[in-house]
Amino acid sequence: MKTVITGMHLIAGNWTRGEQTFSSEPAHGPSHEFAVGTPAHVNAAVEAAEDAFESYGWSSREDRARFLNAIADEIDARGVAITEIGSQETGLPEARLQGERGRTVGQLRLFAEHILKGDYLDLRHDPALPDREPLPRPDLRLIQRPLGPVAVFGASNFPLAFSVAGGDTASALAAGCPVVVKGHSAHPGTGEIVAQAIEVAIKSTGMHPGVFSLVQGGKRDVGTSLVQHPLIRAVGFTGSLGGGRALFDLCAQRQEPIPFFGELGSVNPMFLLPAATAARGGEIGTAWCGSLTMGAGQFCTNPGIAVVIDGPDADTFQSAAEAALGAVGEQVMLTDGIADAYRKGTTRIAEGTGVRQVIGTSCDTRHAAPYLFTVSGDDWLADEALQEEVFGPLGIVVRVRDVDQMLRIAKSIQGQLTCTIHHDGEDKAVVQKLLPVLERKAGRLLANSFPTGVEVCDSMVHGGPYPASTNFGATSVGTMSIRRFLRPVCYQSIPTEFLPE
Repeated sequence: MKTVITGMHLIAGNWTRGEQTFSSEPAHGPSHEFAVGTPAHVNAAVEAAEDAFESYGWSSREDRARFLNAIADEIDARGVAITEIGSQETGLPEARLQGERGRTVGQLRLFAEHILKGDYLDLRHDPALPDREPLPRPDLRLIQRPLGPVAVFGASNFPLAFSVAGGDTASALAAGCPVVVKGHSAHPGTGEIVAQAIEVAIKSTGMHPGVFSLVQGGKRDVGTSLVQHPLIRAVGFTGSLGGGRALFDLCAQRQEPIPFFGELGSVNPMFLLPAATAARGGEIGTAWCGSLTMGAGQFCTNPGIAVVIDGPDADTFQSAAEAALGAVGEQVMLTDGIADAYRKGTTRIAEGTGVRQVIGTSCDTRHAAPYLFTVSGDDWLADEALQEEVFGPLGIVVRVRDVDQMLRIAKSIQGQLTCTIHHDGEDKAVVQKLLPVLERKAGRLLANSFPTGVEVCDSMVHGGPYPASTNFGATSVGTMSIRRFLRPVCYQSIPTEFLPE
């Protein structure tokens, strides 16, 4: 299917220009000009979303499922164009983008199937007991209802799966909430093509045009006006700790505070237990390299920390990781800004207390090379800054004295998306001590595997205690993510003819 990049916003069915433009900064290929969003664009989009909610919020699950499937169909129909411009803008390989498109349309179809089942509605009914003594009971029915217009911020590292039609948008639309997306300036062309797909799906299924809008670019005032708009009822965000925390605070400071579901940062520590390290430390070190450098380390589940008991087995693990990382060449990063932040992050870690650099070469371009550092458990515990995420292919081996210090490390870590235990049979007693600690630290716990790769399914949790996310009771991946954009409503003695489906 032939597509044309217009560089415009999509606001309530209208492609709109702005007074100012910005130039995309592709890794390769031509640059394009895109309209710069303004608070006025945001206001128009949100007001249209509120108007759409009057019908979309009460639409049938069948109609919303058809809409979600139509979006998936239209994205697939534009697959070649999405892959081409996505690769140009981000530097990601075609295979990665094709896989991410499969995940994106897959989760749209998954939500279509999920809402048709109806389990997410959590229907509860306590029939009236008019003759109950000493007081009668009225008829009570509970159902989960959509919140209203939702703001979604596109992520830099997933131009499809966490962007314009990604998981936040899919789950909000499935719930019955119109969506206003602030597109990410790292891949505006990819975002526009996906928005074109959604526009066609809106028209083919007869949805209100205000059910979806895309505002491109814009300065901080655009994000501020979006999260503080009085008609926005919730926000979905994936990005940096600093940017996410600023938006979270704005949501809390509103006259009427709203939920902010932000995924902000995680170092995803691995704990290598003694028997596992002795039996296969080299194998784990080599495999760790593959996970650490996947996508130039630009995954929120990148396992940046390995905690291992000091000694010859730790040497074997670290040497294998060093050899594998040394064979990895420079990789293109998503943006110049991310590459610059990675360089600054490697310098910060190198200057940490007691830190020794094992391998690493600085790149002055949009590329990144792997870094490996090592530090003692004592120095790690003394320097909280070593826990801060460095977005890229950087790993730290924390060499602890014994199991007791490993447990101290586990208790000291901040909230994480994931924590991993590598264990063998003789490690059972340590696992039993470690697992209850890590359960309080992360949303997903793994054994003898690596956290990169997040399955989109019913049981997935992609979230965790702060700073991994701003709401430990939520997930941004999987069908349970729909709960973020619903609230329970009880109908008392309301005739069934007036109730939602």
